[in-house]
Amino acid sequence: MHIIITDAWLARSRAMHLSGLTLVGVGVLASVLLMLGAITTYHWVFLEGVRQGWPGFAPVARLVHQDEANSQNAYVRANLDAMARKLGEMQARMVQIDSLGERVAGLAGLSPAEFKTTPGAGGALVGGRDLTMDELMSALDRIDQNSGSRVDWLTVVESRLFDQKIQSTMVPTEKPVRDVQVGSPFGFRIDPITGRSALHTGLDFPADPGTPILSAAGGVVVVQEYHAAYGNMVEVDHGNNLITRYAHASKVLVKKGDIVKRGQKIAEVGTTGRSTGPHLHFEVWVSGVPQDPQRFLAAGESMAVAKAPGGALRKH
Repeated sequence: MHIIITDAWLARSRAMHLSGLTLVGVGVLASVLLMLGAITTYHWVFLEGVRQGWPGFAPVARLVHQDEANSQNAYVRANLDAMARKLGEMQARMVQIDSLGERVAGLAGLSPAEFKTTPGAGGALVGGRDLTMDELMSALDRIDQNSGSRVDWLTVVESRLFDQKIQSTMVPTEKPVRDVQVGSPFGFRIDPITGRSALHTGLDFPADPGTPILSAAGGVVVVQEYHAAYGNMVEVDHGNNLITRYAHASKVLVKKGDIVKRGQKIAEVGTTGRSTGPHLHFEVWVSGVPQDPQRFLAAGESMAVAKAPGGALRKH
């Protein structure tokens, strides 16, 4: 394409040559500029018409704003509904926690009624109508308060169960010599050395020298000495004024101040002190008074039977 430009004043002309590619580029540029100009003009006219209140512009503006408001409301409503569903699931979990907490509280010896949910805090959250943001926030606050109280209560239950666990390990129910029957029971008997009636303050377990002697419960060694009558002797304090004594040992493996566990080997059977043969003399003292150790050992055997599979049937 050729374009000839003529200048009347200078009395000369100038020729320009435009290729097809150049014409296409010029056309595209012109179209873009035209579109931008049209958009700018439209927005200027529309905004000016709305501001100035020109006839016909106000209804259009209301429709535009209404569409935007409807879109925002739909978005907010969808999010509120999603939050409501989640809150409903959380409340259902709280009901499950309450049920579990009541059972665990019963095991801990606490009143299950104290664990029940506060009246009006449970139930379904979504109930046939749309909830407002204030209602959702109120429900969240209730769940937060209830969950906090449940944490506090479960902490108390945990503490009680822990105390029971500790107490159960501190009661001498473990047999101090395994696979050995009692030779001489607790009570009055004929003393094998003097031949006179005397109170036998413990249980005798006849066994071979070197047989392990086990702590009947967890505790602290308070005495480890040689006694003229008891021979090599160990005393373990289990708290609550409860002490166990292990006598006539050939070898002692603990010392005063040691912490021992239930079933821990603390000595070996012997015949030291006032003894007629190798055996363990085992005593249980409560508040300074000797008790029949067989009652404690029998309680341990009963608990072991109850815990074993099918133990309840064997127990009857």
